[in-house]
Amino acid sequence: MNLATLRLSVEAHIATITLNRPEVRNAFNETVIEELTGAFRALATNDDVRVIVLAAEGVAFCAGADLNWMKKMAGYSDAENRADAMTLAVMLNTIYRCPKPVIARVQGDTYAGGVGLAAVADIVVAVDTAHFCLSEAKLGLIPATIGPYVIRALGEPASRRYFLTAERFTASTAQRHGLVHEVVAAEALDSTVQALAKALAENSPNAVKECKRLVQDFSSRAIDEHAIAETADRIAAIRASDEGREGVRSFLEKRSPSWREVS
Repeated sequence: MNLATLRLSVEAHIATITLNRPEVRNAFNETVIEELTGAFRALATNDDVRVIVLAAEGVAFCAGADLNWMKKMAGYSDAENRADAMTLAVMLNTIYRCPKPVIARVQGDTYAGGVGLAAVADIVVAVDTAHFCLSEAKLGLIPATIGPYVIRALGEPASRRYFLTAERFTASTAQRHGLVHEVVAAEALDSTVQALAKALAENSPNAVKECKRLVQDFSSRAIDEHAIAETADRIAAIRASDEGREGVRSFLEKRSPSWREVS
């Protein structure tokens, strides 16, 4: 892929997408949104990739919208604003729905749309010095496109507070509310991310994909007779799958499953 705002590498089944605009604190613009969407779509269908790490260069993970992009938006018509907002909404949903597990490596401050980027990841590892801020209300805006994902990650009570106050909060606070899973010292960031990525890459690729889909489909769904029947159907289907059969056989035979032996 020919990328202007990102770096992309793949090693040992782990893809790393790095936001590479440190001079503007990795802020979004049209190109960043287009390239992130394209990169995640391409990796979603790449059988060599089992895990995606979303990282960033510089002191900030992502500062939200680029100032020059915001200047252009100020002159948009209603139709242009809607079309522009939809590209960001599609990007976020593309990452959220990516069948590969996504780890956000948050090495610095994360504001506005950047919080949305963290929220659509499956696992978020942040340095203990990072701060988060849903700053939209300070600008007369709302965190609309990122809202569904942030509310799921932070929870409704914390979202009510931080959407409305637009105050900064620490990585430890983000962890307490569920947005961040691990808070580590800077020197432990890479080793923690790599350990998680390696663990994910060693699991059954199909089971990981189906586990991710299971959480997304049932996180806010009523546990009724339809849900019960569907979960039974899902476990029956995966038991009969090639990886399901191989996983059980390898466990009973006390050997590594075949997917771990693929180079």
